[in-house]
Amino acid sequence: MTQSKDTIKKSYKQLSSEERGQIQSLYEDHYSIRAIAKRLTRDPSTISREIKRGTVTQMSSYGVYTQRYFADSGQIQYEQRRLNCHRKSLLEHNPEFFNQLTTALKAKFRVHSVDSFVGAYKRHHPAEYCPATPTVYRYIDRGLLAVANIDLPQQVKRHQKHSTGRVRQNKKILGTSIEQRPVAANDRSEFGHWEGDLVKGKRTSDQPALLTLTERMTRYEVVIRIPNYQAETCKAAVQQFVHKLDAEGVKSLTFDNGAEFSALSEVTGTNLYFAHPYTPSERGSNEQLNGLLREFIPKGQSITSFSDDHIKQATAALNQRPRKLFGYKSANEFMAEQLLA
Repeated sequence: MTQSKDTIKKSYKQLSSEERGQIQSLYEDHYSIRAIAKRLTRDPSTISREIKRGTVTQMSSYGVYTQRYFADSGQIQYEQRRLNCHRKSLLEHNPEFFNQLTTALKAKFRVHSVDSFVGAYKRHHPAEYCPATPTVYRYIDRGLLAVANIDLPQQVKRHQKHSTGRVRQNKKILGTSIEQRPVAANDRSEFGHWEGDLVKGKRTSDQPALLTLTERMTRYEVVIRIPNYQAETCKAAVQQFVHKLDAEGVKSLTFDNGAEFSALSEVTGTNLYFAHPYTPSERGSNEQLNGLLREFIPKGQSITSFSDDHIKQATAALNQRPRKLFGYKSANEFMAEQLLA
């Protein structure tokens, strides 16, 4: 049994950059389109379309206009067509995903990172098409979406400082060492263990500051504005926080050995621990969230520049952000589960 030519399915392979180079060379040597097609084992119509797309008009130094085919021009035209085609198919898969992503990333009090949005979307819409996080970043880099890199938070690489072997002796631990902290606090298996620090604007002790407290299990963040960061002021704010949440809500607090925390050993109703000097990694969750808070409270700006509502919305954005660590649940959700347990 024979097949007619009309029923035979032909496969088509795009021209390569090397083939475009050959087309340019042969065309400049005055080969006909059919002769070029024969040399490249291609259909003449393919060669004809390629020459038409890659031909540009040039003006000589004598003011004479000429037309020439350039392989590079043909390659650029091909890549642009592919890009536009990819963009169309991408947006047609799930336009609602990309619309919501754009709105989320451009929000003033941005809840989402690219990864948190992708993870949360997959969690809430498991049956829908959703690109992976690296894919979304590639789309942004290529200009396929209405989101630019400037709309994303600055990615700062944090390099861990390695010990030089020297032990600094000029700073003492202000109270009970973190080495005495219970295992349940260290391994985050029990709710109610917090770590804290200050986020400062102007670096003078009579300036306002933000006391930040992070619950270790849920990464829930509390931010308290204080009028200055003198030791007695910090002690009063921490004591008020402990009274508000009671002993079950605040089983322990961990701070560094800054002078502003020198009076915290006098706080009652909970257990106070102090990290080793010059070891911020021992309060890693709080350090990370303080870094995220800086998106809304930039360094160098006085805390007086920000209203209470601004600080409240910034804190809410952090607590609403889905966390990969928690299967893209937010700190708010995780906190609510612990309070109901």
